[in-house]
Amino acid sequence: MKTIHDDAYQVLVDCLRVARQAANITQVDLATELGTDQSYVSKYERSERRLDVIEVRAICIGLGVTFPDFIVS
Repeated sequence: MKTIHDDAYQVLVDCLRVARQAANITQVDLATELGTDQSYVSKYERSERRLDVIEVRAICIGLGVTFPDFIVS
């Protein structure tokens, strides 16, 4: 089973962080958009929490990018 320590997972987390920063959105702003708190965003960006595909899709929507566009980039 893959873990949060897997290299491929770290690539995903890095891409999500870069996308958030490129959109000029803070962790607090994204958390508000997702209906959660800033620690949720912080924990997945530090690879302390593993995301599932539904959560990744919601994050993409919160960042204003479609899930397919995010995956292709």
